[in-house]
Amino acid sequence: MSSSAQTKTIHEFLAEAPDVDSSELWAAFWEILSEAKEKITAQLPVREHPSGAGLEYWATDDGSYEGSLNPYAGDPDEGVEWLVHSWIGNRKASILDMNLQVWLGPHIDVPHLIIVFGTIPNIFFYSELTPRRDLMVDVDYLRRYYEPLNDSFLSLRGDDRFTWSVSHGTYMRAYLSPVAHSYTAARTDDVVETLREVVRERVDTWLGWVRDAQPVPVEQRAALRERDHLVRTYGYTLDPMNELSKRFLGAERVEELVATRAGLGQIREQGDNA
Repeated sequence: MSSSAQTKTIHEFLAEAPDVDSSELWAAFWEILSEAKEKITAQLPVREHPSGAGLEYWATDDGSYEGSLNPYAGDPDEGVEWLVHSWIGNRKASILDMNLQVWLGPHIDVPHLIIVFGTIPNIFFYSELTPRRDLMVDVDYLRRYYEPLNDSFLSLRGDDRFTWSVSHGTYMRAYLSPVAHSYTAARTDDVVETLREVVRERVDTWLGWVRDAQPVPVEQRAALRERDHLVRTYGYTLDPMNELSKRFLGAERVEELVATRAGLGQIREQGDNA
């Protein structure tokens, strides 16, 4: 077992407190994610994707695991290509994983948006602005989208209420941008309200970028879409959280849900229509 809260696994956290009721936190986090989703889709229209039929709410026969999976698609040449608003876990037994993820089309190269809340049973928070360019060499892109958020990132990083959380998945660590948030924190009202404001600020900033974005040259869009699809696929399929879900649902069911969340069918359709 890890001696550091930074590197302790979710399994270890849950083993210490396996039956904590997180219903109130679920309600607060779902409200935050739903508010963000409504704000985004008011400006970037989407439609329900048929792959989510029957998954608006689901649960195992014994109620040990439950969730809601709501995928949406937009016009990939003008706005959102894929949006997922979902949660999975057990509201009365410590574990929750709650997501809003927005993947843009290749008409612009604004970073994609990811917001994750969880309980393990302490609060887990992850937020990312997934780069569409190589930040190691495209310093103009770095300065445009990441440098302006440096102060707000450092402010939360320096808040002693929040402990940095290190993923045990090497791909997930490679995924991190310079302004990624990945924290655990105590289950307190002040932490929830701080994170509510962090999400609002990040969503408002991101929407401003989308409104002001310059078009990607048409001849570059196919390559950008191909890269986006790889990042989207790996980000879902290589998430270590999938292994925890397999304990409750089995590998086959988890693979089905991950494929729906990632929109792997929609990615294939885009490839077929390219």
